Amino acid sequence: MRKITWAFAIQLCTLLLLPAAHAASQTTSTRDGNLELTIVYDNNPYDRALETRWGFSCYIRGGEKTVLFDVGGEGSVLMGNMAKLEIDPRTVDAVVLSHVHHDHIGGLSSFLSNHSSVTVYMPRSLPRSVKDRVRLKGAHLVEVHGPIKICKDIYSTGELGGFIKEESLIIRTSKGLIIIIGCAHPGIVNIVKRAKEMLKNDVYLVLGGFHLCWMNLSQVNKIITGVKRAGCKKVAPCHCSGDLAREQFEKVYGEKFIRVGVGKTITIEHAF
Repeated sequence: MRKITWAFAIQLCTLLLLPAAHAASQTTSTRDGNLELTIVYDNNPYDRALETRWGFSCYIRGGEKTVLFDVGGEGSVLMGNMAKLEIDPRTVDAVVLSHVHHDHIGGLSSFLSNHSSVTVYMPRSLPRSVKDRVRLKGAHLVEVHGPIKICKDIYSTGELGGFIKEESLIIRTSKGLIIIIGCAHPGIVNIVKRAKEMLKNDVYLVLGGFHLCWMNLSQVNKIITGVKRAGCKKVAPCHCSGDLAREQFEKVYGEKFIRVGVGKTITIEHAF
């Protein structure tokens, strides 16, 4: 009888411990401290299986919350590209909208139709019609004016700029700050300065639209000098940056330049 009781006890303990061990292994595999930045909407090609359109959206995974920064201009393109990349919209916890232009907010209704259990952060200056779109879909709205913390290690710069107010995203990592920019209407150097003032750290990477596609060579080089002086270690310009600016940034930054387009994923290992 003792042998049967002892065997049963061992079996019971094993059954009780297995779920905990499985959960621990799952946690390790999904929370490895890496940060993934995937461009899901852009006018620059990278993955030829995806559609390119004028606009921007970046899927950010690995932090305390999964964030979708901007939603492009056409909802069908956004959702189609996410599907091809096997990104489930339901994994998104927060949507952050940079500014009022359609190529950054046009895909919002389509996204919320697929997944509305999110918090949407948008500049307070955006029109009521955009805010009502969020409320009608049942999502939670946060109107951003000054700098705010979205979750652990992820922040908004708050509204910057004059006529076109824009917010950018800052991620604090072990390697330095990562700044994700929609269109840089307030000026890329000004955005970098705000991020450094907020979090008192160096900038590891700036990614997104640098708003340089209408500038000539002299103007572009002046901006690049400002970005270098601000201490940005790596750059990944896309969207409205323009081919000329991307070429010049690559000349100046060399291997620290990251060529991105729709479908490109940048992985920052051991970011947290």
